[in-house]
Amino acid sequence: MRDSSGIFYILPGGGQQHGETLKESLLRECKEEIGALVTVGELLYIREYVGRNHEFRKSHSAFHQVESVFRCDLPSSEEIGDGSELDKKQIGVEWLPLERLQEYRLLPKIIKSFFSQHGFNCPTLYLGDTN
Repeated sequence: MRDSSGIFYILPGGGQQHGETLKESLLRECKEEIGALVTVGELLYIREYVGRNHEFRKSHSAFHQVESVFRCDLPSSEEIGDGSELDKKQIGVEWLPLERLQEYRLLPKIIKSFFSQHGFNCPTLYLGDTN
């Protein structure tokens, strides 16, 4: 993604449509944003984002969302590419090397500390209002 401060990274996903399960929503959003079908696994964490409490407060003052983040697998990394329906500020799709993750502007910031060479380990299911 790109904003006035430069490039930042987020995980693929997005809004749930009426009648979709969370997993169906994630499958659709990954196809739209990264052009790939994923296998949806376990729920990793839930976080809230109350825009007025964070760095984008000027543009997100009335924004409040709840995110459910799942572990996903890709049948093949070659499948990743341009999706059919990119997010508003999305400029591409990129793999980030875990050993250099601290160098990137990844949002929400709190999740960077949960990644390691051995995978993803979150200390709690509910992260609260974080960015």
